Amino acid sequence: MPIYKNRIIEKKLTELFAYYPVVAVLGARQVGKSTLVENLFADVASTTVFDPVVDIGNARQDPDFFLQNNKTPAFFDEVQYAPELLGSIKRKVDEEKQNGLFILSGSQNLSVLKDISESLAGRVAIVNLWPMSRNELDESPGTGFLQKWLSEKTEDDQTPSPPQSRPTYTSIWQGGYPKIAELPDHLVPGYWQSYMQTYIERDVRKVANIGSLQSFGRFIGLLAALTAQEINHNQIGRELGVARNTALAWTEIAESTYQWLSIPAFSRNPLKKISGKKKGFFTDTGLVCYLQKISSPDVIAGHPMQGRLFDTFVVMEIIKLMQQLPIQPNLYHFRSHSGAEVDLILELNGILYPIEIKAKSNPNRRDIRGFAAFRDCFPKENIHPGLVICAIPSIQKLSYEALAVPWWCL
Repeated sequence: MPIYKNRIIEKKLTELFAYYPVVAVLGARQVGKSTLVENLFADVASTTVFDPVVDIGNARQDPDFFLQNNKTPAFFDEVQYAPELLGSIKRKVDEEKQNGLFILSGSQNLSVLKDISESLAGRVAIVNLWPMSRNELDESPGTGFLQKWLSEKTEDDQTPSPPQSRPTYTSIWQGGYPKIAELPDHLVPGYWQSYMQTYIERDVRKVANIGSLQSFGRFIGLLAALTAQEINHNQIGRELGVARNTALAWTEIAESTYQWLSIPAFSRNPLKKISGKKKGFFTDTGLVCYLQKISSPDVIAGHPMQGRLFDTFVVMEIIKLMQQLPIQPNLYHFRSHSGAEVDLILELNGILYPIEIKAKSNPNRRDIRGFAAFRDCFPKENIHPGLVICAIPSIQKLSYEALAVPWWCL
């Protein structure tokens, strides 16, 4: 039996369950939602996994009677397949008037979140679960560098970087899905093939009425090729032979099923000469590698997508680590029409924290020119010294306003 690996959000999840009657854990298929809940809440009295075809326990037909036959605290997995239950949960919560009654999980943000928001407003705490971070997979507490940087406590931090747990390309190729860590490399493509088939035939078919699931599968492959880039839905539509609105709707489906993440361009003034397009990221680099037919970690070194795979990997690591913060920063990117870029900008407490991501081990001053362009474009903003995340062996100061740090040190 696989050994359970602790998740970053465990502390937050247990605290929320103590203060809310309902907690919902949402995330992509097979990221470990059920495993997390079952290991974290040993006192759950009943667990039900709902199905898109079979009406388990007549929960859809008679949700009130179903709840009468389930002791609390209860765990309802894949709750998007029994949305009728949410109204009954609301009534039960209002009757009981106590916290820690129900844990829900689901893999479809669009349908689940809409139903939960309408039915359980003010009664539910929602937590997103992403694929596992490197610290989680390696069962390492990490250094907490990102948190220290955001709280401006890294100025005198000269502690050596921890040893890299595994090669960078191996980390990218494997991604963060828990099952992948248990498999030998030659079985990984078969896992992803099965995953994609289940994802499209169950999740996507449930979320939207798509005429051709095969066309949607082609779309997901194209989207994977566009990770870490600004997204042009007109171009995607032309590539697939569909209308722009269809390409946009399909992108929203990928986002609602936790396969895709969009980050807006930073702007305080729409008249500024900056690009306003959103930048998109696939949420797991392992799946990107499968969809792009990258057969092993070694192939990444010479692949045209090497830089964007590294960008995607680091952005998702940052997003996973930020779950530990009491307040999640706003996320942006910056790109001027002249081509100057900042890969990621975090906004917290009125301060902007610019981040550049480089797939290299020897960053230099040329890599921080985007920071200067960002400052010039927004001279009135409170902009923190920037961070270059790369594969440098140890923390190094590049200038008075830029620090280089190894990605595994975050």
